[in-house]
Amino acid sequence: MKGQKVRLFPPSDPEISRMFDVPAALLVGGTGTRLRSVLPSTPKPLASVGDMSFLELLVLQLQRQGIRHLVMCTGYLADQIESAFGDGSEWGVAIEYSREEHALGTAGALKLAQPCLQESSSFLVMNGDSFLEIDFDELIRFHRGHGGLASMAVQHVEDARRYGIVQIGAAGRVVGFCEKTGTDAPGLVNAGVYVFDRAIFDLVPDGPASLERDVFPSILGRGVYALEQRGIFIDIGIPEDYARAQAVCEQLSDAALRTSQHKARP
Repeated sequence: MKGQKVRLFPPSDPEISRMFDVPAALLVGGTGTRLRSVLPSTPKPLASVGDMSFLELLVLQLQRQGIRHLVMCTGYLADQIESAFGDGSEWGVAIEYSREEHALGTAGALKLAQPCLQESSSFLVMNGDSFLEIDFDELIRFHRGHGGLASMAVQHVEDARRYGIVQIGAAGRVVGFCEKTGTDAPGLVNAGVYVFDRAIFDLVPDGPASLERDVFPSILGRGVYALEQRGIFIDIGIPEDYARAQAVCEQLSDAALRTSQHKARP
């Protein structure tokens, strides 16, 4: 595929090989324009949170829950991310890279990574600038149990103005999206963690596109379901929330290193 640079580091550990049936794509190619005042020359996912980068938190969270095949969809300052994580062996994972040569948006970046993901019947996708306390296995089982094309984790927040609201009907089925209103009303928001069936690639257009604006609204008829989460959720997309992540870095680390979010709940 034109513009694609993919490096594959095959795992030698049989435990890592066993987990290759559930890969996770991390969307880490954004330009992070709103964080330039505090991160002028660093990609947003490499922002420091305590004694590690934000992206390392996500990698550790996946690894501790048994997700060992990662695809990093890089773009802006890709060399820094690829240099920092290499083949992933330091974290007990195997990493592939799919690098966009120009901005493709979240859906376009995922489409570019199709060769890395198409051997799996379903796969995880995560935004590289948000952290959600979640049991990945629970979300995967939820997705398979409902039989839809896509499932998303949602979270109730008191101020949904930055996100827009996810409208949910019977049996957890997503029936619509309410765009950002500019008011600080509470609501359920898209928390940036998804499970997709491989068939999603047939419905993602070539070129720049957004999962949130272009893909999800167009596939509601094919079955999109939402599973509500109640743990820590933080998006470091703006300086204020990046500062908040720094303040709760120990909580984020504890949540990332917990082997099973589901079992930890009372």
